[in-house]
Amino acid sequence: MKATAKAHTNIALIKYWGKRNEELILPTNNSLSLTLDGFYTTTTVDFQEDLKADSFELNGIPEQGEAYKRVTAFLDLVRKMAGKEVYAHVASDNQVPTAAGFASSASGFAALAAAASKAIGLDLDDKELSRLTRRGSGSSSRSIYGGFAEWQMGEKEDGSDSYAVPIADENHWDIRMAGVVLTSEMKKISSRAGMRRTVETSPFYEGWLKSIPEDLTGIKEAIQEKNFIQVGEIAEANCLKMHATSLGAKPPFTYWLDSTIRVMRQVQEMREQGMPAYFTIDAGPNVKVLYLPEHEAEVERMLREVSGVTDVILSKPGPGVSYL
Repeated sequence: MKATAKAHTNIALIKYWGKRNEELILPTNNSLSLTLDGFYTTTTVDFQEDLKADSFELNGIPEQGEAYKRVTAFLDLVRKMAGKEVYAHVASDNQVPTAAGFASSASGFAALAAAASKAIGLDLDDKELSRLTRRGSGSSSRSIYGGFAEWQMGEKEDGSDSYAVPIADENHWDIRMAGVVLTSEMKKISSRAGMRRTVETSPFYEGWLKSIPEDLTGIKEAIQEKNFIQVGEIAEANCLKMHATSLGAKPPFTYWLDSTIRVMRQVQEMREQGMPAYFTIDAGPNVKVLYLPEHEAEVERMLREVSGVTDVILSKPGPGVSYL
């Protein structure tokens, strides 16, 4: 009763920001992402009959507190699906900065869901696995697939129609993304807390929701046509709209640092110089930059020149979940 799975993080180009059901993690809007090859989590789940409780190691360090609670609560869902009462040792190697806006929970829970379900004997297809992993982290539902994937919000109250679907696999288009690392420190306001505050208090939130369908239609069309300018313009504008909602929350908050704004300005400078590049930012300070492979060396050089940048990690479209 042991299995190992690997899942890559995904970065939303059309953001998921807000839940209509916190317990089932049902979103208020559809979202669309690109899975990356440069950030991933490898997780081994070992169910053992003689264990008295679950244990969880992250990068070789035993975890307790909130991280442990989220993992063991997710394992309870897997045990319930399988009809088995057996505890597990979970060991994860996370090649993503944790809780810093690089979607570490997406790759983390996708790998956990895949390894745990396989180890306990469940035979889940991609749709079922996406629906399951959503219960650990909403964005992880998209990491089941490589390339571009869309998480459908669904309409049913039980969440049975809320899961991700593939839009275009990792071989469809050689588009690139640079992860610009400004800090690996955990953010002070979690994504969950930030979403909740925004949904409950921001007067900008309804406007954000109304803008999503048009953004989704436009970006899916651009992905199929490999129209980089259209993808970049929609993704960058969608990101800015999402972050604007938090500035209208009570009390207002932002995930950005001074260096976040400097990177954004550098990307705008690239475009002024005739180099197509666009930024997107999740719930954290670090920036992701979309670019085309022919501009890779220059994009990396210009990003590393920005004060406050500690690393630039280059990624291609990554694969879906796999078993090792």
